[in-house]
Amino acid sequence: MLRALVGLRLRLVVAFTLVAVVATVTTGALTFREARTGVLQQSQDTVIEDFRHRVNTLVPNYRFPPEPADLQAFADDVSRGGRSQPWRVLVAYRDARATSVPGDSFGELSPAMRESVRSRRATVFQRVSHDGHPSLVVGMPVTFAGEYTTERPASGLEVYLTVPQQEEQGYVDALVAAIERATVPALVLAVLIALLAARGVLRPVRALRRATRSIAEGRLDTRLAVQGSDELADLSRTFNETAAALEGSVAELRRMEAGARRFAADVSHELRTPLAAMSAVTDVLDEDAAGLDDDTATAVRLISTETTKLAALVDDLMEISRFDAGAAALHLDEIDLAESLRRTLASRGWQDTVETGLPGPGELRGRVDPRRLDVIVANLVANALRHGAPPVVLDLRVQDDPDAGRQAVVTVRDGGDGIPESVLPHVFDRFYKSADARARSEGSGLGLAIAAENVRLHDGTVHATNHPDGGAVFTVVLPLRPDTTETPTARPVPDPGSHGEAKAKAMSDLGTHADSVTEGRT
Repeated sequence: MLRALVGLRLRLVVAFTLVAVVATVTTGALTFREARTGVLQQSQDTVIEDFRHRVNTLVPNYRFPPEPADLQAFADDVSRGGRSQPWRVLVAYRDARATSVPGDSFGELSPAMRESVRSRRATVFQRVSHDGHPSLVVGMPVTFAGEYTTERPASGLEVYLTVPQQEEQGYVDALVAAIERATVPALVLAVLIALLAARGVLRPVRALRRATRSIAEGRLDTRLAVQGSDELADLSRTFNETAAALEGSVAELRRMEAGARRFAADVSHELRTPLAAMSAVTDVLDEDAAGLDDDTATAVRLISTETTKLAALVDDLMEISRFDAGAAALHLDEIDLAESLRRTLASRGWQDTVETGLPGPGELRGRVDPRRLDVIVANLVANALRHGAPPVVLDLRVQDDPDAGRQAVVTVRDGGDGIPESVLPHVFDRFYKSADARARSEGSGLGLAIAAENVRLHDGTVHATNHPDGGAVFTVVLPLRPDTTETPTARPVPDPGSHGEAKAKAMSDLGTHADSVTEGRT
């Protein structure tokens, strides 16, 4: 839900809508201002022009200085100049004043406006609101004679006019209502245009997302349809070029990897027969070594030792080849897991070297491949004995996972210095050696890799960490499968090439040896 709220579609729609709102409101405001100014300006200019003309026409008919009766008559005459209704007029001369409406206080007229008329000797106007009603107030001085100009001396006679502007205000209110009515459809249209524009922008983006996800899922032949010549089309073309280059690179890597696997399988198979003969010969030599001179005996024992190591390496390579070829299969059996772990330690003479925390007989049973469980535990314990330090502790317990159900948890901990943080991500890699452990070791470097493959074959997990109190901890989690006749097998790995028949023959002759305990951490 949160992702949808902050998605690109919503942001585009909001951006387009905001632009439309700003544009609509700005246009409406400018239109309103210009129209209002035009309406009021026209009304104002008409009133001022009529007012001037009326005053200039009537002034010559009255004597000066005026008497109070003259002021009243002049105010009455000027007020009749209104086109639709009589004006409200105030005439003032020094301290005397007269209004066209008897008793009119002329509250719209401010002292500042009277002072402006007296000091500037010019026509002054002001729009005011009095008692909630808008009005236009105009004031002008009267010169001695002739047409009104500001350069002539003022006579001291001041004439003020108030004209109500309800009609003009009605026009302005109608204009506001019209703008409001036009704004809603404009905003709706803007949102529709924003949705269409967002759809046009997001369509290729969604296609790119689907194509990227398809590439991530391994379908490297995925391509985008390129339409147009804009930036999104350029992005689609770039994606297609990148996908094609990636597909070529992955195909080449797969070809090289398949060749390497074939080579390892073929060489391991071809070495098996001569190694068997060599092992038989070294066994005979070992028996006769006691009757040989010291140098010859030492050489014989060295040959025997290295032959044994080479045989173990070949066996490990053959086992790895099974996993790579998808030929490794599980043979599940209902067993006592704790008893199986005890047999693993006893068969290798580790029962007095490794501390254990195992359930009692019959307390923890599960369906696993006994041979592969033996390989897993043997390789982890051998790795701890070789690269860690005492005490080495082997524990077994059961845990319940809400999703996976009952699981067996096997942990192997040693008392050494632990594994460097830079090495931890690579401990299960084949032949991996850390920078500070490049010396030649006894194992093949495949032990932990073989253990990890056997764990994955059980649909389990294995990981390595460092204990807070020191030492490395390897944890294996295996699902305790329900009783079923189904036997899962490893997923096959494609292995194309011209050596298919030789590879198949090699796989058929690999045998079942996977008991070797090999080096995995250095």
